[in-house]
Amino acid sequence: MADISGAGTDRLLSTVQGLRSAVADATLPLELAGAEAARLERSALLHQLDDYVLPRLTALDAPLLAVVGGSTGAGKSTLVNSVVGREVSLPGVLRPTTRSPVLIHHPSDAAWFSRPRILPGLARITGRHSASDGPGAVRLVSTDAVAPGLALIDAPDVDSVVAANRDLATQLLAAADLWIFVTTAARYADAVPWELLRGASERGTAVAVVLDRVPAEAADDIRTHLAGMLREQGLDRSPIFTVLESQLVDGLLPAEQSERLRAWLGALAGDAQARAVVVRQTLEGALASLDARTRAVAAATEAQDAAARALVESAATAYDEAAEHVREGMVDGTLLRGEVLARWQEFVGTGEFFRQVESTVSRVRDRFTALLKGEPARAEHLGEALQTGVEALVVNRAELAAGQIARAWRLLPGGDQLLTAQPALGVAGPRIDTRIQRLVRDWQGDILQMVRDEGRDRRTTARIMAYGVNGLGVVLMLVAFSSTGGLLGAEVGIAGGTAVVGQKLLEAVFGDQAVRDLAKKAREQLMTRVDELYAAELARYEGAVTTVQADPQQTERLVRAAEAVQAAR
Repeated sequence: MADISGAGTDRLLSTVQGLRSAVADATLPLELAGAEAARLERSALLHQLDDYVLPRLTALDAPLLAVVGGSTGAGKSTLVNSVVGREVSLPGVLRPTTRSPVLIHHPSDAAWFSRPRILPGLARITGRHSASDGPGAVRLVSTDAVAPGLALIDAPDVDSVVAANRDLATQLLAAADLWIFVTTAARYADAVPWELLRGASERGTAVAVVLDRVPAEAADDIRTHLAGMLREQGLDRSPIFTVLESQLVDGLLPAEQSERLRAWLGALAGDAQARAVVVRQTLEGALASLDARTRAVAAATEAQDAAARALVESAATAYDEAAEHVREGMVDGTLLRGEVLARWQEFVGTGEFFRQVESTVSRVRDRFTALLKGEPARAEHLGEALQTGVEALVVNRAELAAGQIARAWRLLPGGDQLLTAQPALGVAGPRIDTRIQRLVRDWQGDILQMVRDEGRDRRTTARIMAYGVNGLGVVLMLVAFSSTGGLLGAEVGIAGGTAVVGQKLLEAVFGDQAVRDLAKKAREQLMTRVDELYAAELARYEGAVTTVQADPQQTERLVRAAEAVQAAR
């Protein structure tokens, strides 16, 4: 560890403050596997930084804080009262007994504890202990019975039936320079306190053990067994204080039963070097633990980011596939089925007409021209059929994409959470039909403008005027979509006739290269509008993910902050 004085401490304090900011900024909003455990770890880490590491680094000469903790009914409050020599913490037979922590200090040390230097989240209260006290405050008791330089906290039960009490007990233990673990002959092997003892050992926290209510005849055997258990957990240097089963005198243990602990604490309070050793041991252990604990939170934030990316990627894939299906539908003959085929036949004639196409193209073109000039209503009907076909294709793929995303999200981590919060994500966006109708109308306007733009010179303009802009626009739409792909039987002949007749007519007006360019441009303009529509649909899902997506940089900030602390130690 760095020299805990002067510039070394200043640098270390600065890096720990940076780590604290990174941990505080880290968020874990998605309900992933392990997320709740990571949130608890983040909260515990913040508490230890706020309650112990930062205050201790800021004031290395502050009084040593010993937290008396243990299981329900272990006799913590009675032990504290006996060490002090009077009732300062309220014991009782009802469980839980200690509802709010009691901090006992020498009057000269009051300034260290009256301000929120440690335990900033707890209010300060004074006066006589009340059974109505809750876990949101710490009761300060000033007494000459505690030597200057040392303070005691009587903590709630670590296995309390009240969750708030358990959480507070764990928080207080992480704020201690020294943990005085109180257990009984009947319960010294209980699982819950030993989980906390293992954590204390892993973090290097200084620990002393009080074995309470021990039958005199079994004292040696129980103490030996307990010492072996401590040794297995790396706590073999922890002193053990045995309190024999005794009759209380005015609510206190007989003086001889608490004297050894009282004397040890007094000696610790009176020896600045001994206090410094305890502080250094616990502080070094806490600092050493920060790296692994922070990386655990960082791993959870990385999982959050990966889950958010996976949700967005699955939505993007669905709309990419939808756009590709629309693109394929424009060239595989899909749009020339059903109503469009019927309107096309109505527009240019029967199947017999198509059988004459290859041999009599010029005559067909003349007839086609006459139809365009003489029967505009049929062109409108054909245009409406094409519009309906395009709309159906785009709407269908939008709805399928929304369904595909909903199915994928229910299987992806965090997806079900978002779908539950925003059920509208399970279907295509609001007014999708209306928006696609407007899209197709706007695209038809593009087609008409393309026809007009091609008529730059007088000759072309005259031809366009002869055939009509609307009629040529409908034919251009047909040519853009004409193909025999996916068609069967009679449909093939109809589609082929569409391609030949429409192509020849447009070539007569614009020229063959211009027709190819116009058809390609028509398809590209439609796809541009479709892509924009699907991008707007995708934005709904991206926006939903954003509401629960953590800053993707937070993982790197956590790791760097932890590395900075370890480098400064």
